[in-house]
Amino acid sequence: MSKKKDTSDAGFQTVENALSKTEQYIEENQRSLTIIVLAIVVVVGGYLGYKKFYLQPANEEAVAAMFYAQNYFEQDSFRLALEGDGANYGFLDIIDEYGITKSGNLANLYSGICLFKLGEYEEAIEYLKEFDSNDIFYATMALGIIGDSYVELDDLETAVSFYMKAAERKKNNLTTPVYAKKAGLVYEELQEYKKALSCYETIRNEYPDSDEGRDIERHIAAVKMKI
Repeated sequence: MSKKKDTSDAGFQTVENALSKTEQYIEENQRSLTIIVLAIVVVVGGYLGYKKFYLQPANEEAVAAMFYAQNYFEQDSFRLALEGDGANYGFLDIIDEYGITKSGNLANLYSGICLFKLGEYEEAIEYLKEFDSNDIFYATMALGIIGDSYVELDDLETAVSFYMKAAERKKNNLTTPVYAKKAGLVYEELQEYKKALSCYETIRNEYPDSDEGRDIERHIAAVKMKI
């Protein structure tokens, strides 16, 4: 029993010493700790205030401002959608005015598509690269249209790299076979037939029920003749 008691007493003594050191540290650094705590409170409070009183209203304004630009976009009036009509904002205005909002970010995607449709491929790439999203479809679409833009600029090496990024990003039955096929076609243009075959076989094996999968055997047979 005495040994257990001694061990227990030693343990309590260690805890007491640790508590004493902690108390001493707090007393010696009370001013610094207070400043740190206050700084954290100010930062958190400032961020919450910024979010509630600035970012949220800005988001609401941006959504309203997008209405006319999106309407022009749906009518294939891409220049008006991009630049506005003099009375209402276009996507470029929304980026300038509300760039930090979700709508401002989405306007980068819309602007890139508009510029692509207008044949301004280098500018389209710039805006599409500014678009930032974790969404399965929008972000993948942006990568794919960047690939399309590089095809139009006759930069096939870069184009196929973006098609592959689009095909491999968050794989799904809708976008993956589309961009895998585009990558395969560009690989054929580059005479990289084994890579083209790999893309086509991925579609056949993993996405046979997709639109691309229904006629992929024809592409597989044709590319095998070139290897």
